Amino acid sequence: MNVTCPECGGEFDILEDTMTGEIISCPECGAELEVMSTEPPTLELAPEVEEDWGE
Repeated sequence: MNVTCPECGGEFDILEDTMTGEIISCPECGAELEVMSTEPPTLELAPEVEEDWGE
């Protein structure tokens, strides 16, 4: 599946078995991206780790 990075606009392919909610990195700029949807493939910047996560 071909996607566009919302940070740098670079286009790259993700695996067909990529799932919604998965975190991937843009090969162009290194931004961490969250897969919001697979049909159609949609990416958003992944949220920063919050201070209280994991508590």
